[in-house]
Amino acid sequence: MVDIKSKREIELMKEVCRITALTHIAIEEAIRPGITTLELDRIAEKTIRENGGTPAQKGYPSGEKGVPNFPASICASINDEVIHGIPSSKVKLKEGDIVSIDLVAYKNGFNGDAARTYIVGKGSKNAEKLIQITKQAFFEGIKFAKAGNRLGDVCHAIGEFVEKNGYSVVKEFQGHGIGRGMHEDPGIPNYGKAGKGIKLEPGMTLAIEPMVIEGKPDIFVLDDGWTIVTQDGSLAAHYENTILITEKEPEILTII
Repeated sequence: MVDIKSKREIELMKEVCRITALTHIAIEEAIRPGITTLELDRIAEKTIRENGGTPAQKGYPSGEKGVPNFPASICASINDEVIHGIPSSKVKLKEGDIVSIDLVAYKNGFNGDAARTYIVGKGSKNAEKLIQITKQAFFEGIKFAKAGNRLGDVCHAIGEFVEKNGYSVVKEFQGHGIGRGMHEDPGIPNYGKAGKGIKLEPGMTLAIEPMVIEGKPDIFVLDDGWTIVTQDGSLAAHYENTILITEKEPEILTII
């Protein structure tokens, strides 16, 4: 069942998504060679809490036996790490690295989710292009995020754009509905068939998140039980926003 948000609930969603956006701004300003991913995590938590929210990912259950709850406020995934990288005081960013930051803020009963991939200092042309394609895939998808369209229209547009540019989409992980729960119905894969899936309705809030790999789509999980990396060691990027389906064009809630 897909939750349709009321006018009041949408206002609360907008506020928590504003905090998510502010936190990404703070992280982007802090990223530089030599900073640790744990320092970025602390900046994120400080920004979220100063704005009256809490970091929703901290303590999030893995759902897997023997894997501890997520220990940090952000996911920080570097280079061939696709998603769910765990921040560490031992991991310093280097010139030319790319780092994907995925974060969820929580306030007044609602969640706001967004991800960005940043270049540390000056990166390669390949890295720049990967990040640009990943971001544009999101915008290609939301061209179809309109009331009356099918969810598959969005999914198909993302996957088609990524693959026609010579990149791979991650098929094991997907976007999702969002609101009172961090992950709600519907699941939103980054590939699919146009004309299929649920009909989009005003009041739906969705986290749409292309995860794109420069090489082959194969992935695996590291021993920490969280970090997902590319099988062939190729670079990966991630771009996500929480959006609202309206009577007209979709509204991106996590960009200010």
